[in-house]
Amino acid sequence: MGHFWNSSHAPAVLDLTIPAEITITDDSKDDYQYEEVSADDDFSLPEDDEDLSKALQTIEEQAEDAKLMEFLLVLNSEKLISDLPQAMDDFFCNFLVRLGMSRTLDCFQTEWYELIERGELRADEAGLVPDVYTRNEQLETENLSLKKDLENYRQTVNKVEEALLKMEKERDFHRMHHKRVLQEKNRLACDLKRLKAHYASYEPMLKQMSEKYQNSLTQKMLTSLERDKAMGQVTGLQAALRSLESGYAKQISATKEGCECTKKKEFEGPTQKALRETRQKKFLVVASSSGDPDEEGEKKMGRRDLKDSEFPVDPEGTLSFQHAKEHTQPLKPGHYQLSSILKVHDLAVSCLALHPRKNIVLTGGDDHLWKTWGFPDGNILLTGEGHTDWLSGCCFRPSGTQLVTSSGDTTVRLWDLSRSGCILTLRGHSRAVRGCSWHSCGDFVASASADCTSKIWDVNSERCRYTLRGHKDSVNSIEFLPLSSTVVTSSADKTLSLWDVRKGLRVYTFQGHVHSCNHATFNRKGDSIASCDSSGVLKIWDMRMLLPVLSIDAGPHPANQVAFHRSGDLVALASSEGSVKVLSLAVGQLSILRGPGVEVRCVRFHSQDSLLSAGADGRVCLWSWAQ
Repeated sequence: MGHFWNSSHAPAVLDLTIPAEITITDDSKDDYQYEEVSADDDFSLPEDDEDLSKALQTIEEQAEDAKLMEFLLVLNSEKLISDLPQAMDDFFCNFLVRLGMSRTLDCFQTEWYELIERGELRADEAGLVPDVYTRNEQLETENLSLKKDLENYRQTVNKVEEALLKMEKERDFHRMHHKRVLQEKNRLACDLKRLKAHYASYEPMLKQMSEKYQNSLTQKMLTSLERDKAMGQVTGLQAALRSLESGYAKQISATKEGCECTKKKEFEGPTQKALRETRQKKFLVVASSSGDPDEEGEKKMGRRDLKDSEFPVDPEGTLSFQHAKEHTQPLKPGHYQLSSILKVHDLAVSCLALHPRKNIVLTGGDDHLWKTWGFPDGNILLTGEGHTDWLSGCCFRPSGTQLVTSSGDTTVRLWDLSRSGCILTLRGHSRAVRGCSWHSCGDFVASASADCTSKIWDVNSERCRYTLRGHKDSVNSIEFLPLSSTVVTSSADKTLSLWDVRKGLRVYTFQGHVHSCNHATFNRKGDSIASCDSSGVLKIWDMRMLLPVLSIDAGPHPANQVAFHRSGDLVALASSEGSVKVLSLAVGQLSILRGPGVEVRCVRFHSQDSLLSAGADGRVCLWSWAQ
């Protein structure tokens, strides 16, 4: 016996197994004619409130009609309801199989077939099962399925209710937290207003104390300068007394050859004036009788001023080396790292110089001002104004009591730190002055200009002693060799030149750069020159062989300035790309120091373990040596 009954003589057998899923066909045999709603209908809402309510009611009715149509489609689907009648014997067999009544099924089948074989019963006479029974079974199946769906929906609703409750609690919590934050914000705003008012009450007092502090620093520096100046006057008076006692002009000349240069007296009393006039008279008498070849040469060049200073005679070539050895120490292994950044100018810083005796830094900028400030705190000590264009160069007098500045306004100015005012303006260049330098004896100033010339100025006679001609383009920098009367100039004509300022003649020309030379400087020993050009190339020149010994391409960005460390082992390069490049000559390694990222205009080593760099943003970066 099988699980289902199939009769060969029955007209049709219907399997009562209900599918798990209910599908709906598109075509339904329903007599009701549904109104078709076009997708392009314009449901524009009227302006009046009554029309708006009517339009909303119409939309709701259409939605209910759509739901009713879907329900009728489910009830009238062909695949859910079968129009074919089922045979009675097959119906009973399937019914008994479903209930598991196997013995009753055997008895029914035995008796059924016996009756058919004896001819007492025909299969077509048994009749068909009414549709209502089949429909009831289908409805029962659908009812069970709907109950399962309802239970699932209830579980889903419970989960949604729990999630909603949780979200409401979280909403209440965040709302309360938001209120607390607003209260805290209001409280902080009130505290901030109260603190601002409190600070405003103390601001005048703080400003007054800051002014007093600045005045105290300035007074302290001026006092130290006056002390140094007084000591210099005493030394000068003692030398003048010794020269008067000797009575010989040759001793005066020999004293000058030994680089004992008398400092200029800003305030001269009767005694000092008498001594100076006596010394000048004796010098003129001796000079007229001796017939010095140097004097004859100067007479040929023009009439000599009584206040002209004597160029000191260079030593035998060992003094500068001994001086460098006394003040240098070997540099310990390490590297530079940024320690602080100071804002000193409103515009770009274009020049940088160090005081020879104190921790004071001098800077000049595009704001037409020069400033002196303490190292490393950055407190502004003095500010000088008088130039009408950007400052291109600055330098302290070796005694530290005066300074010189050069500017794009074609002038060179001398300033007295004790009075913080300009005491002398040197005019003679026809174009912007690009740099300046002070001789180690303090009596001469050199300047380089964009008019292709350089000039040697006598500070005492306040006039130009020599004009150095020979470059074919702008002279970008000039610097004195330490304890010597030799200067080096760099020019836009791609050359460097050595000059003897005692005669105003060019001694040698260095050629090797292929772009404009922006700067050149000596090391402390005086045996090497470092130069840089507008393509970023750094060259080291040997003063004895007069040849380049090292060339480093640190480009392609222009190099603005170069500086030697006092040990001579490091060379710093100010680059337009916003970095400082430090070259170790011992190992040939080039390291890059990156600061604020703006163009670096100038660089200078301070003491043994510090480096200063100034940029186009008006700030100065302080770098310290870390081991």
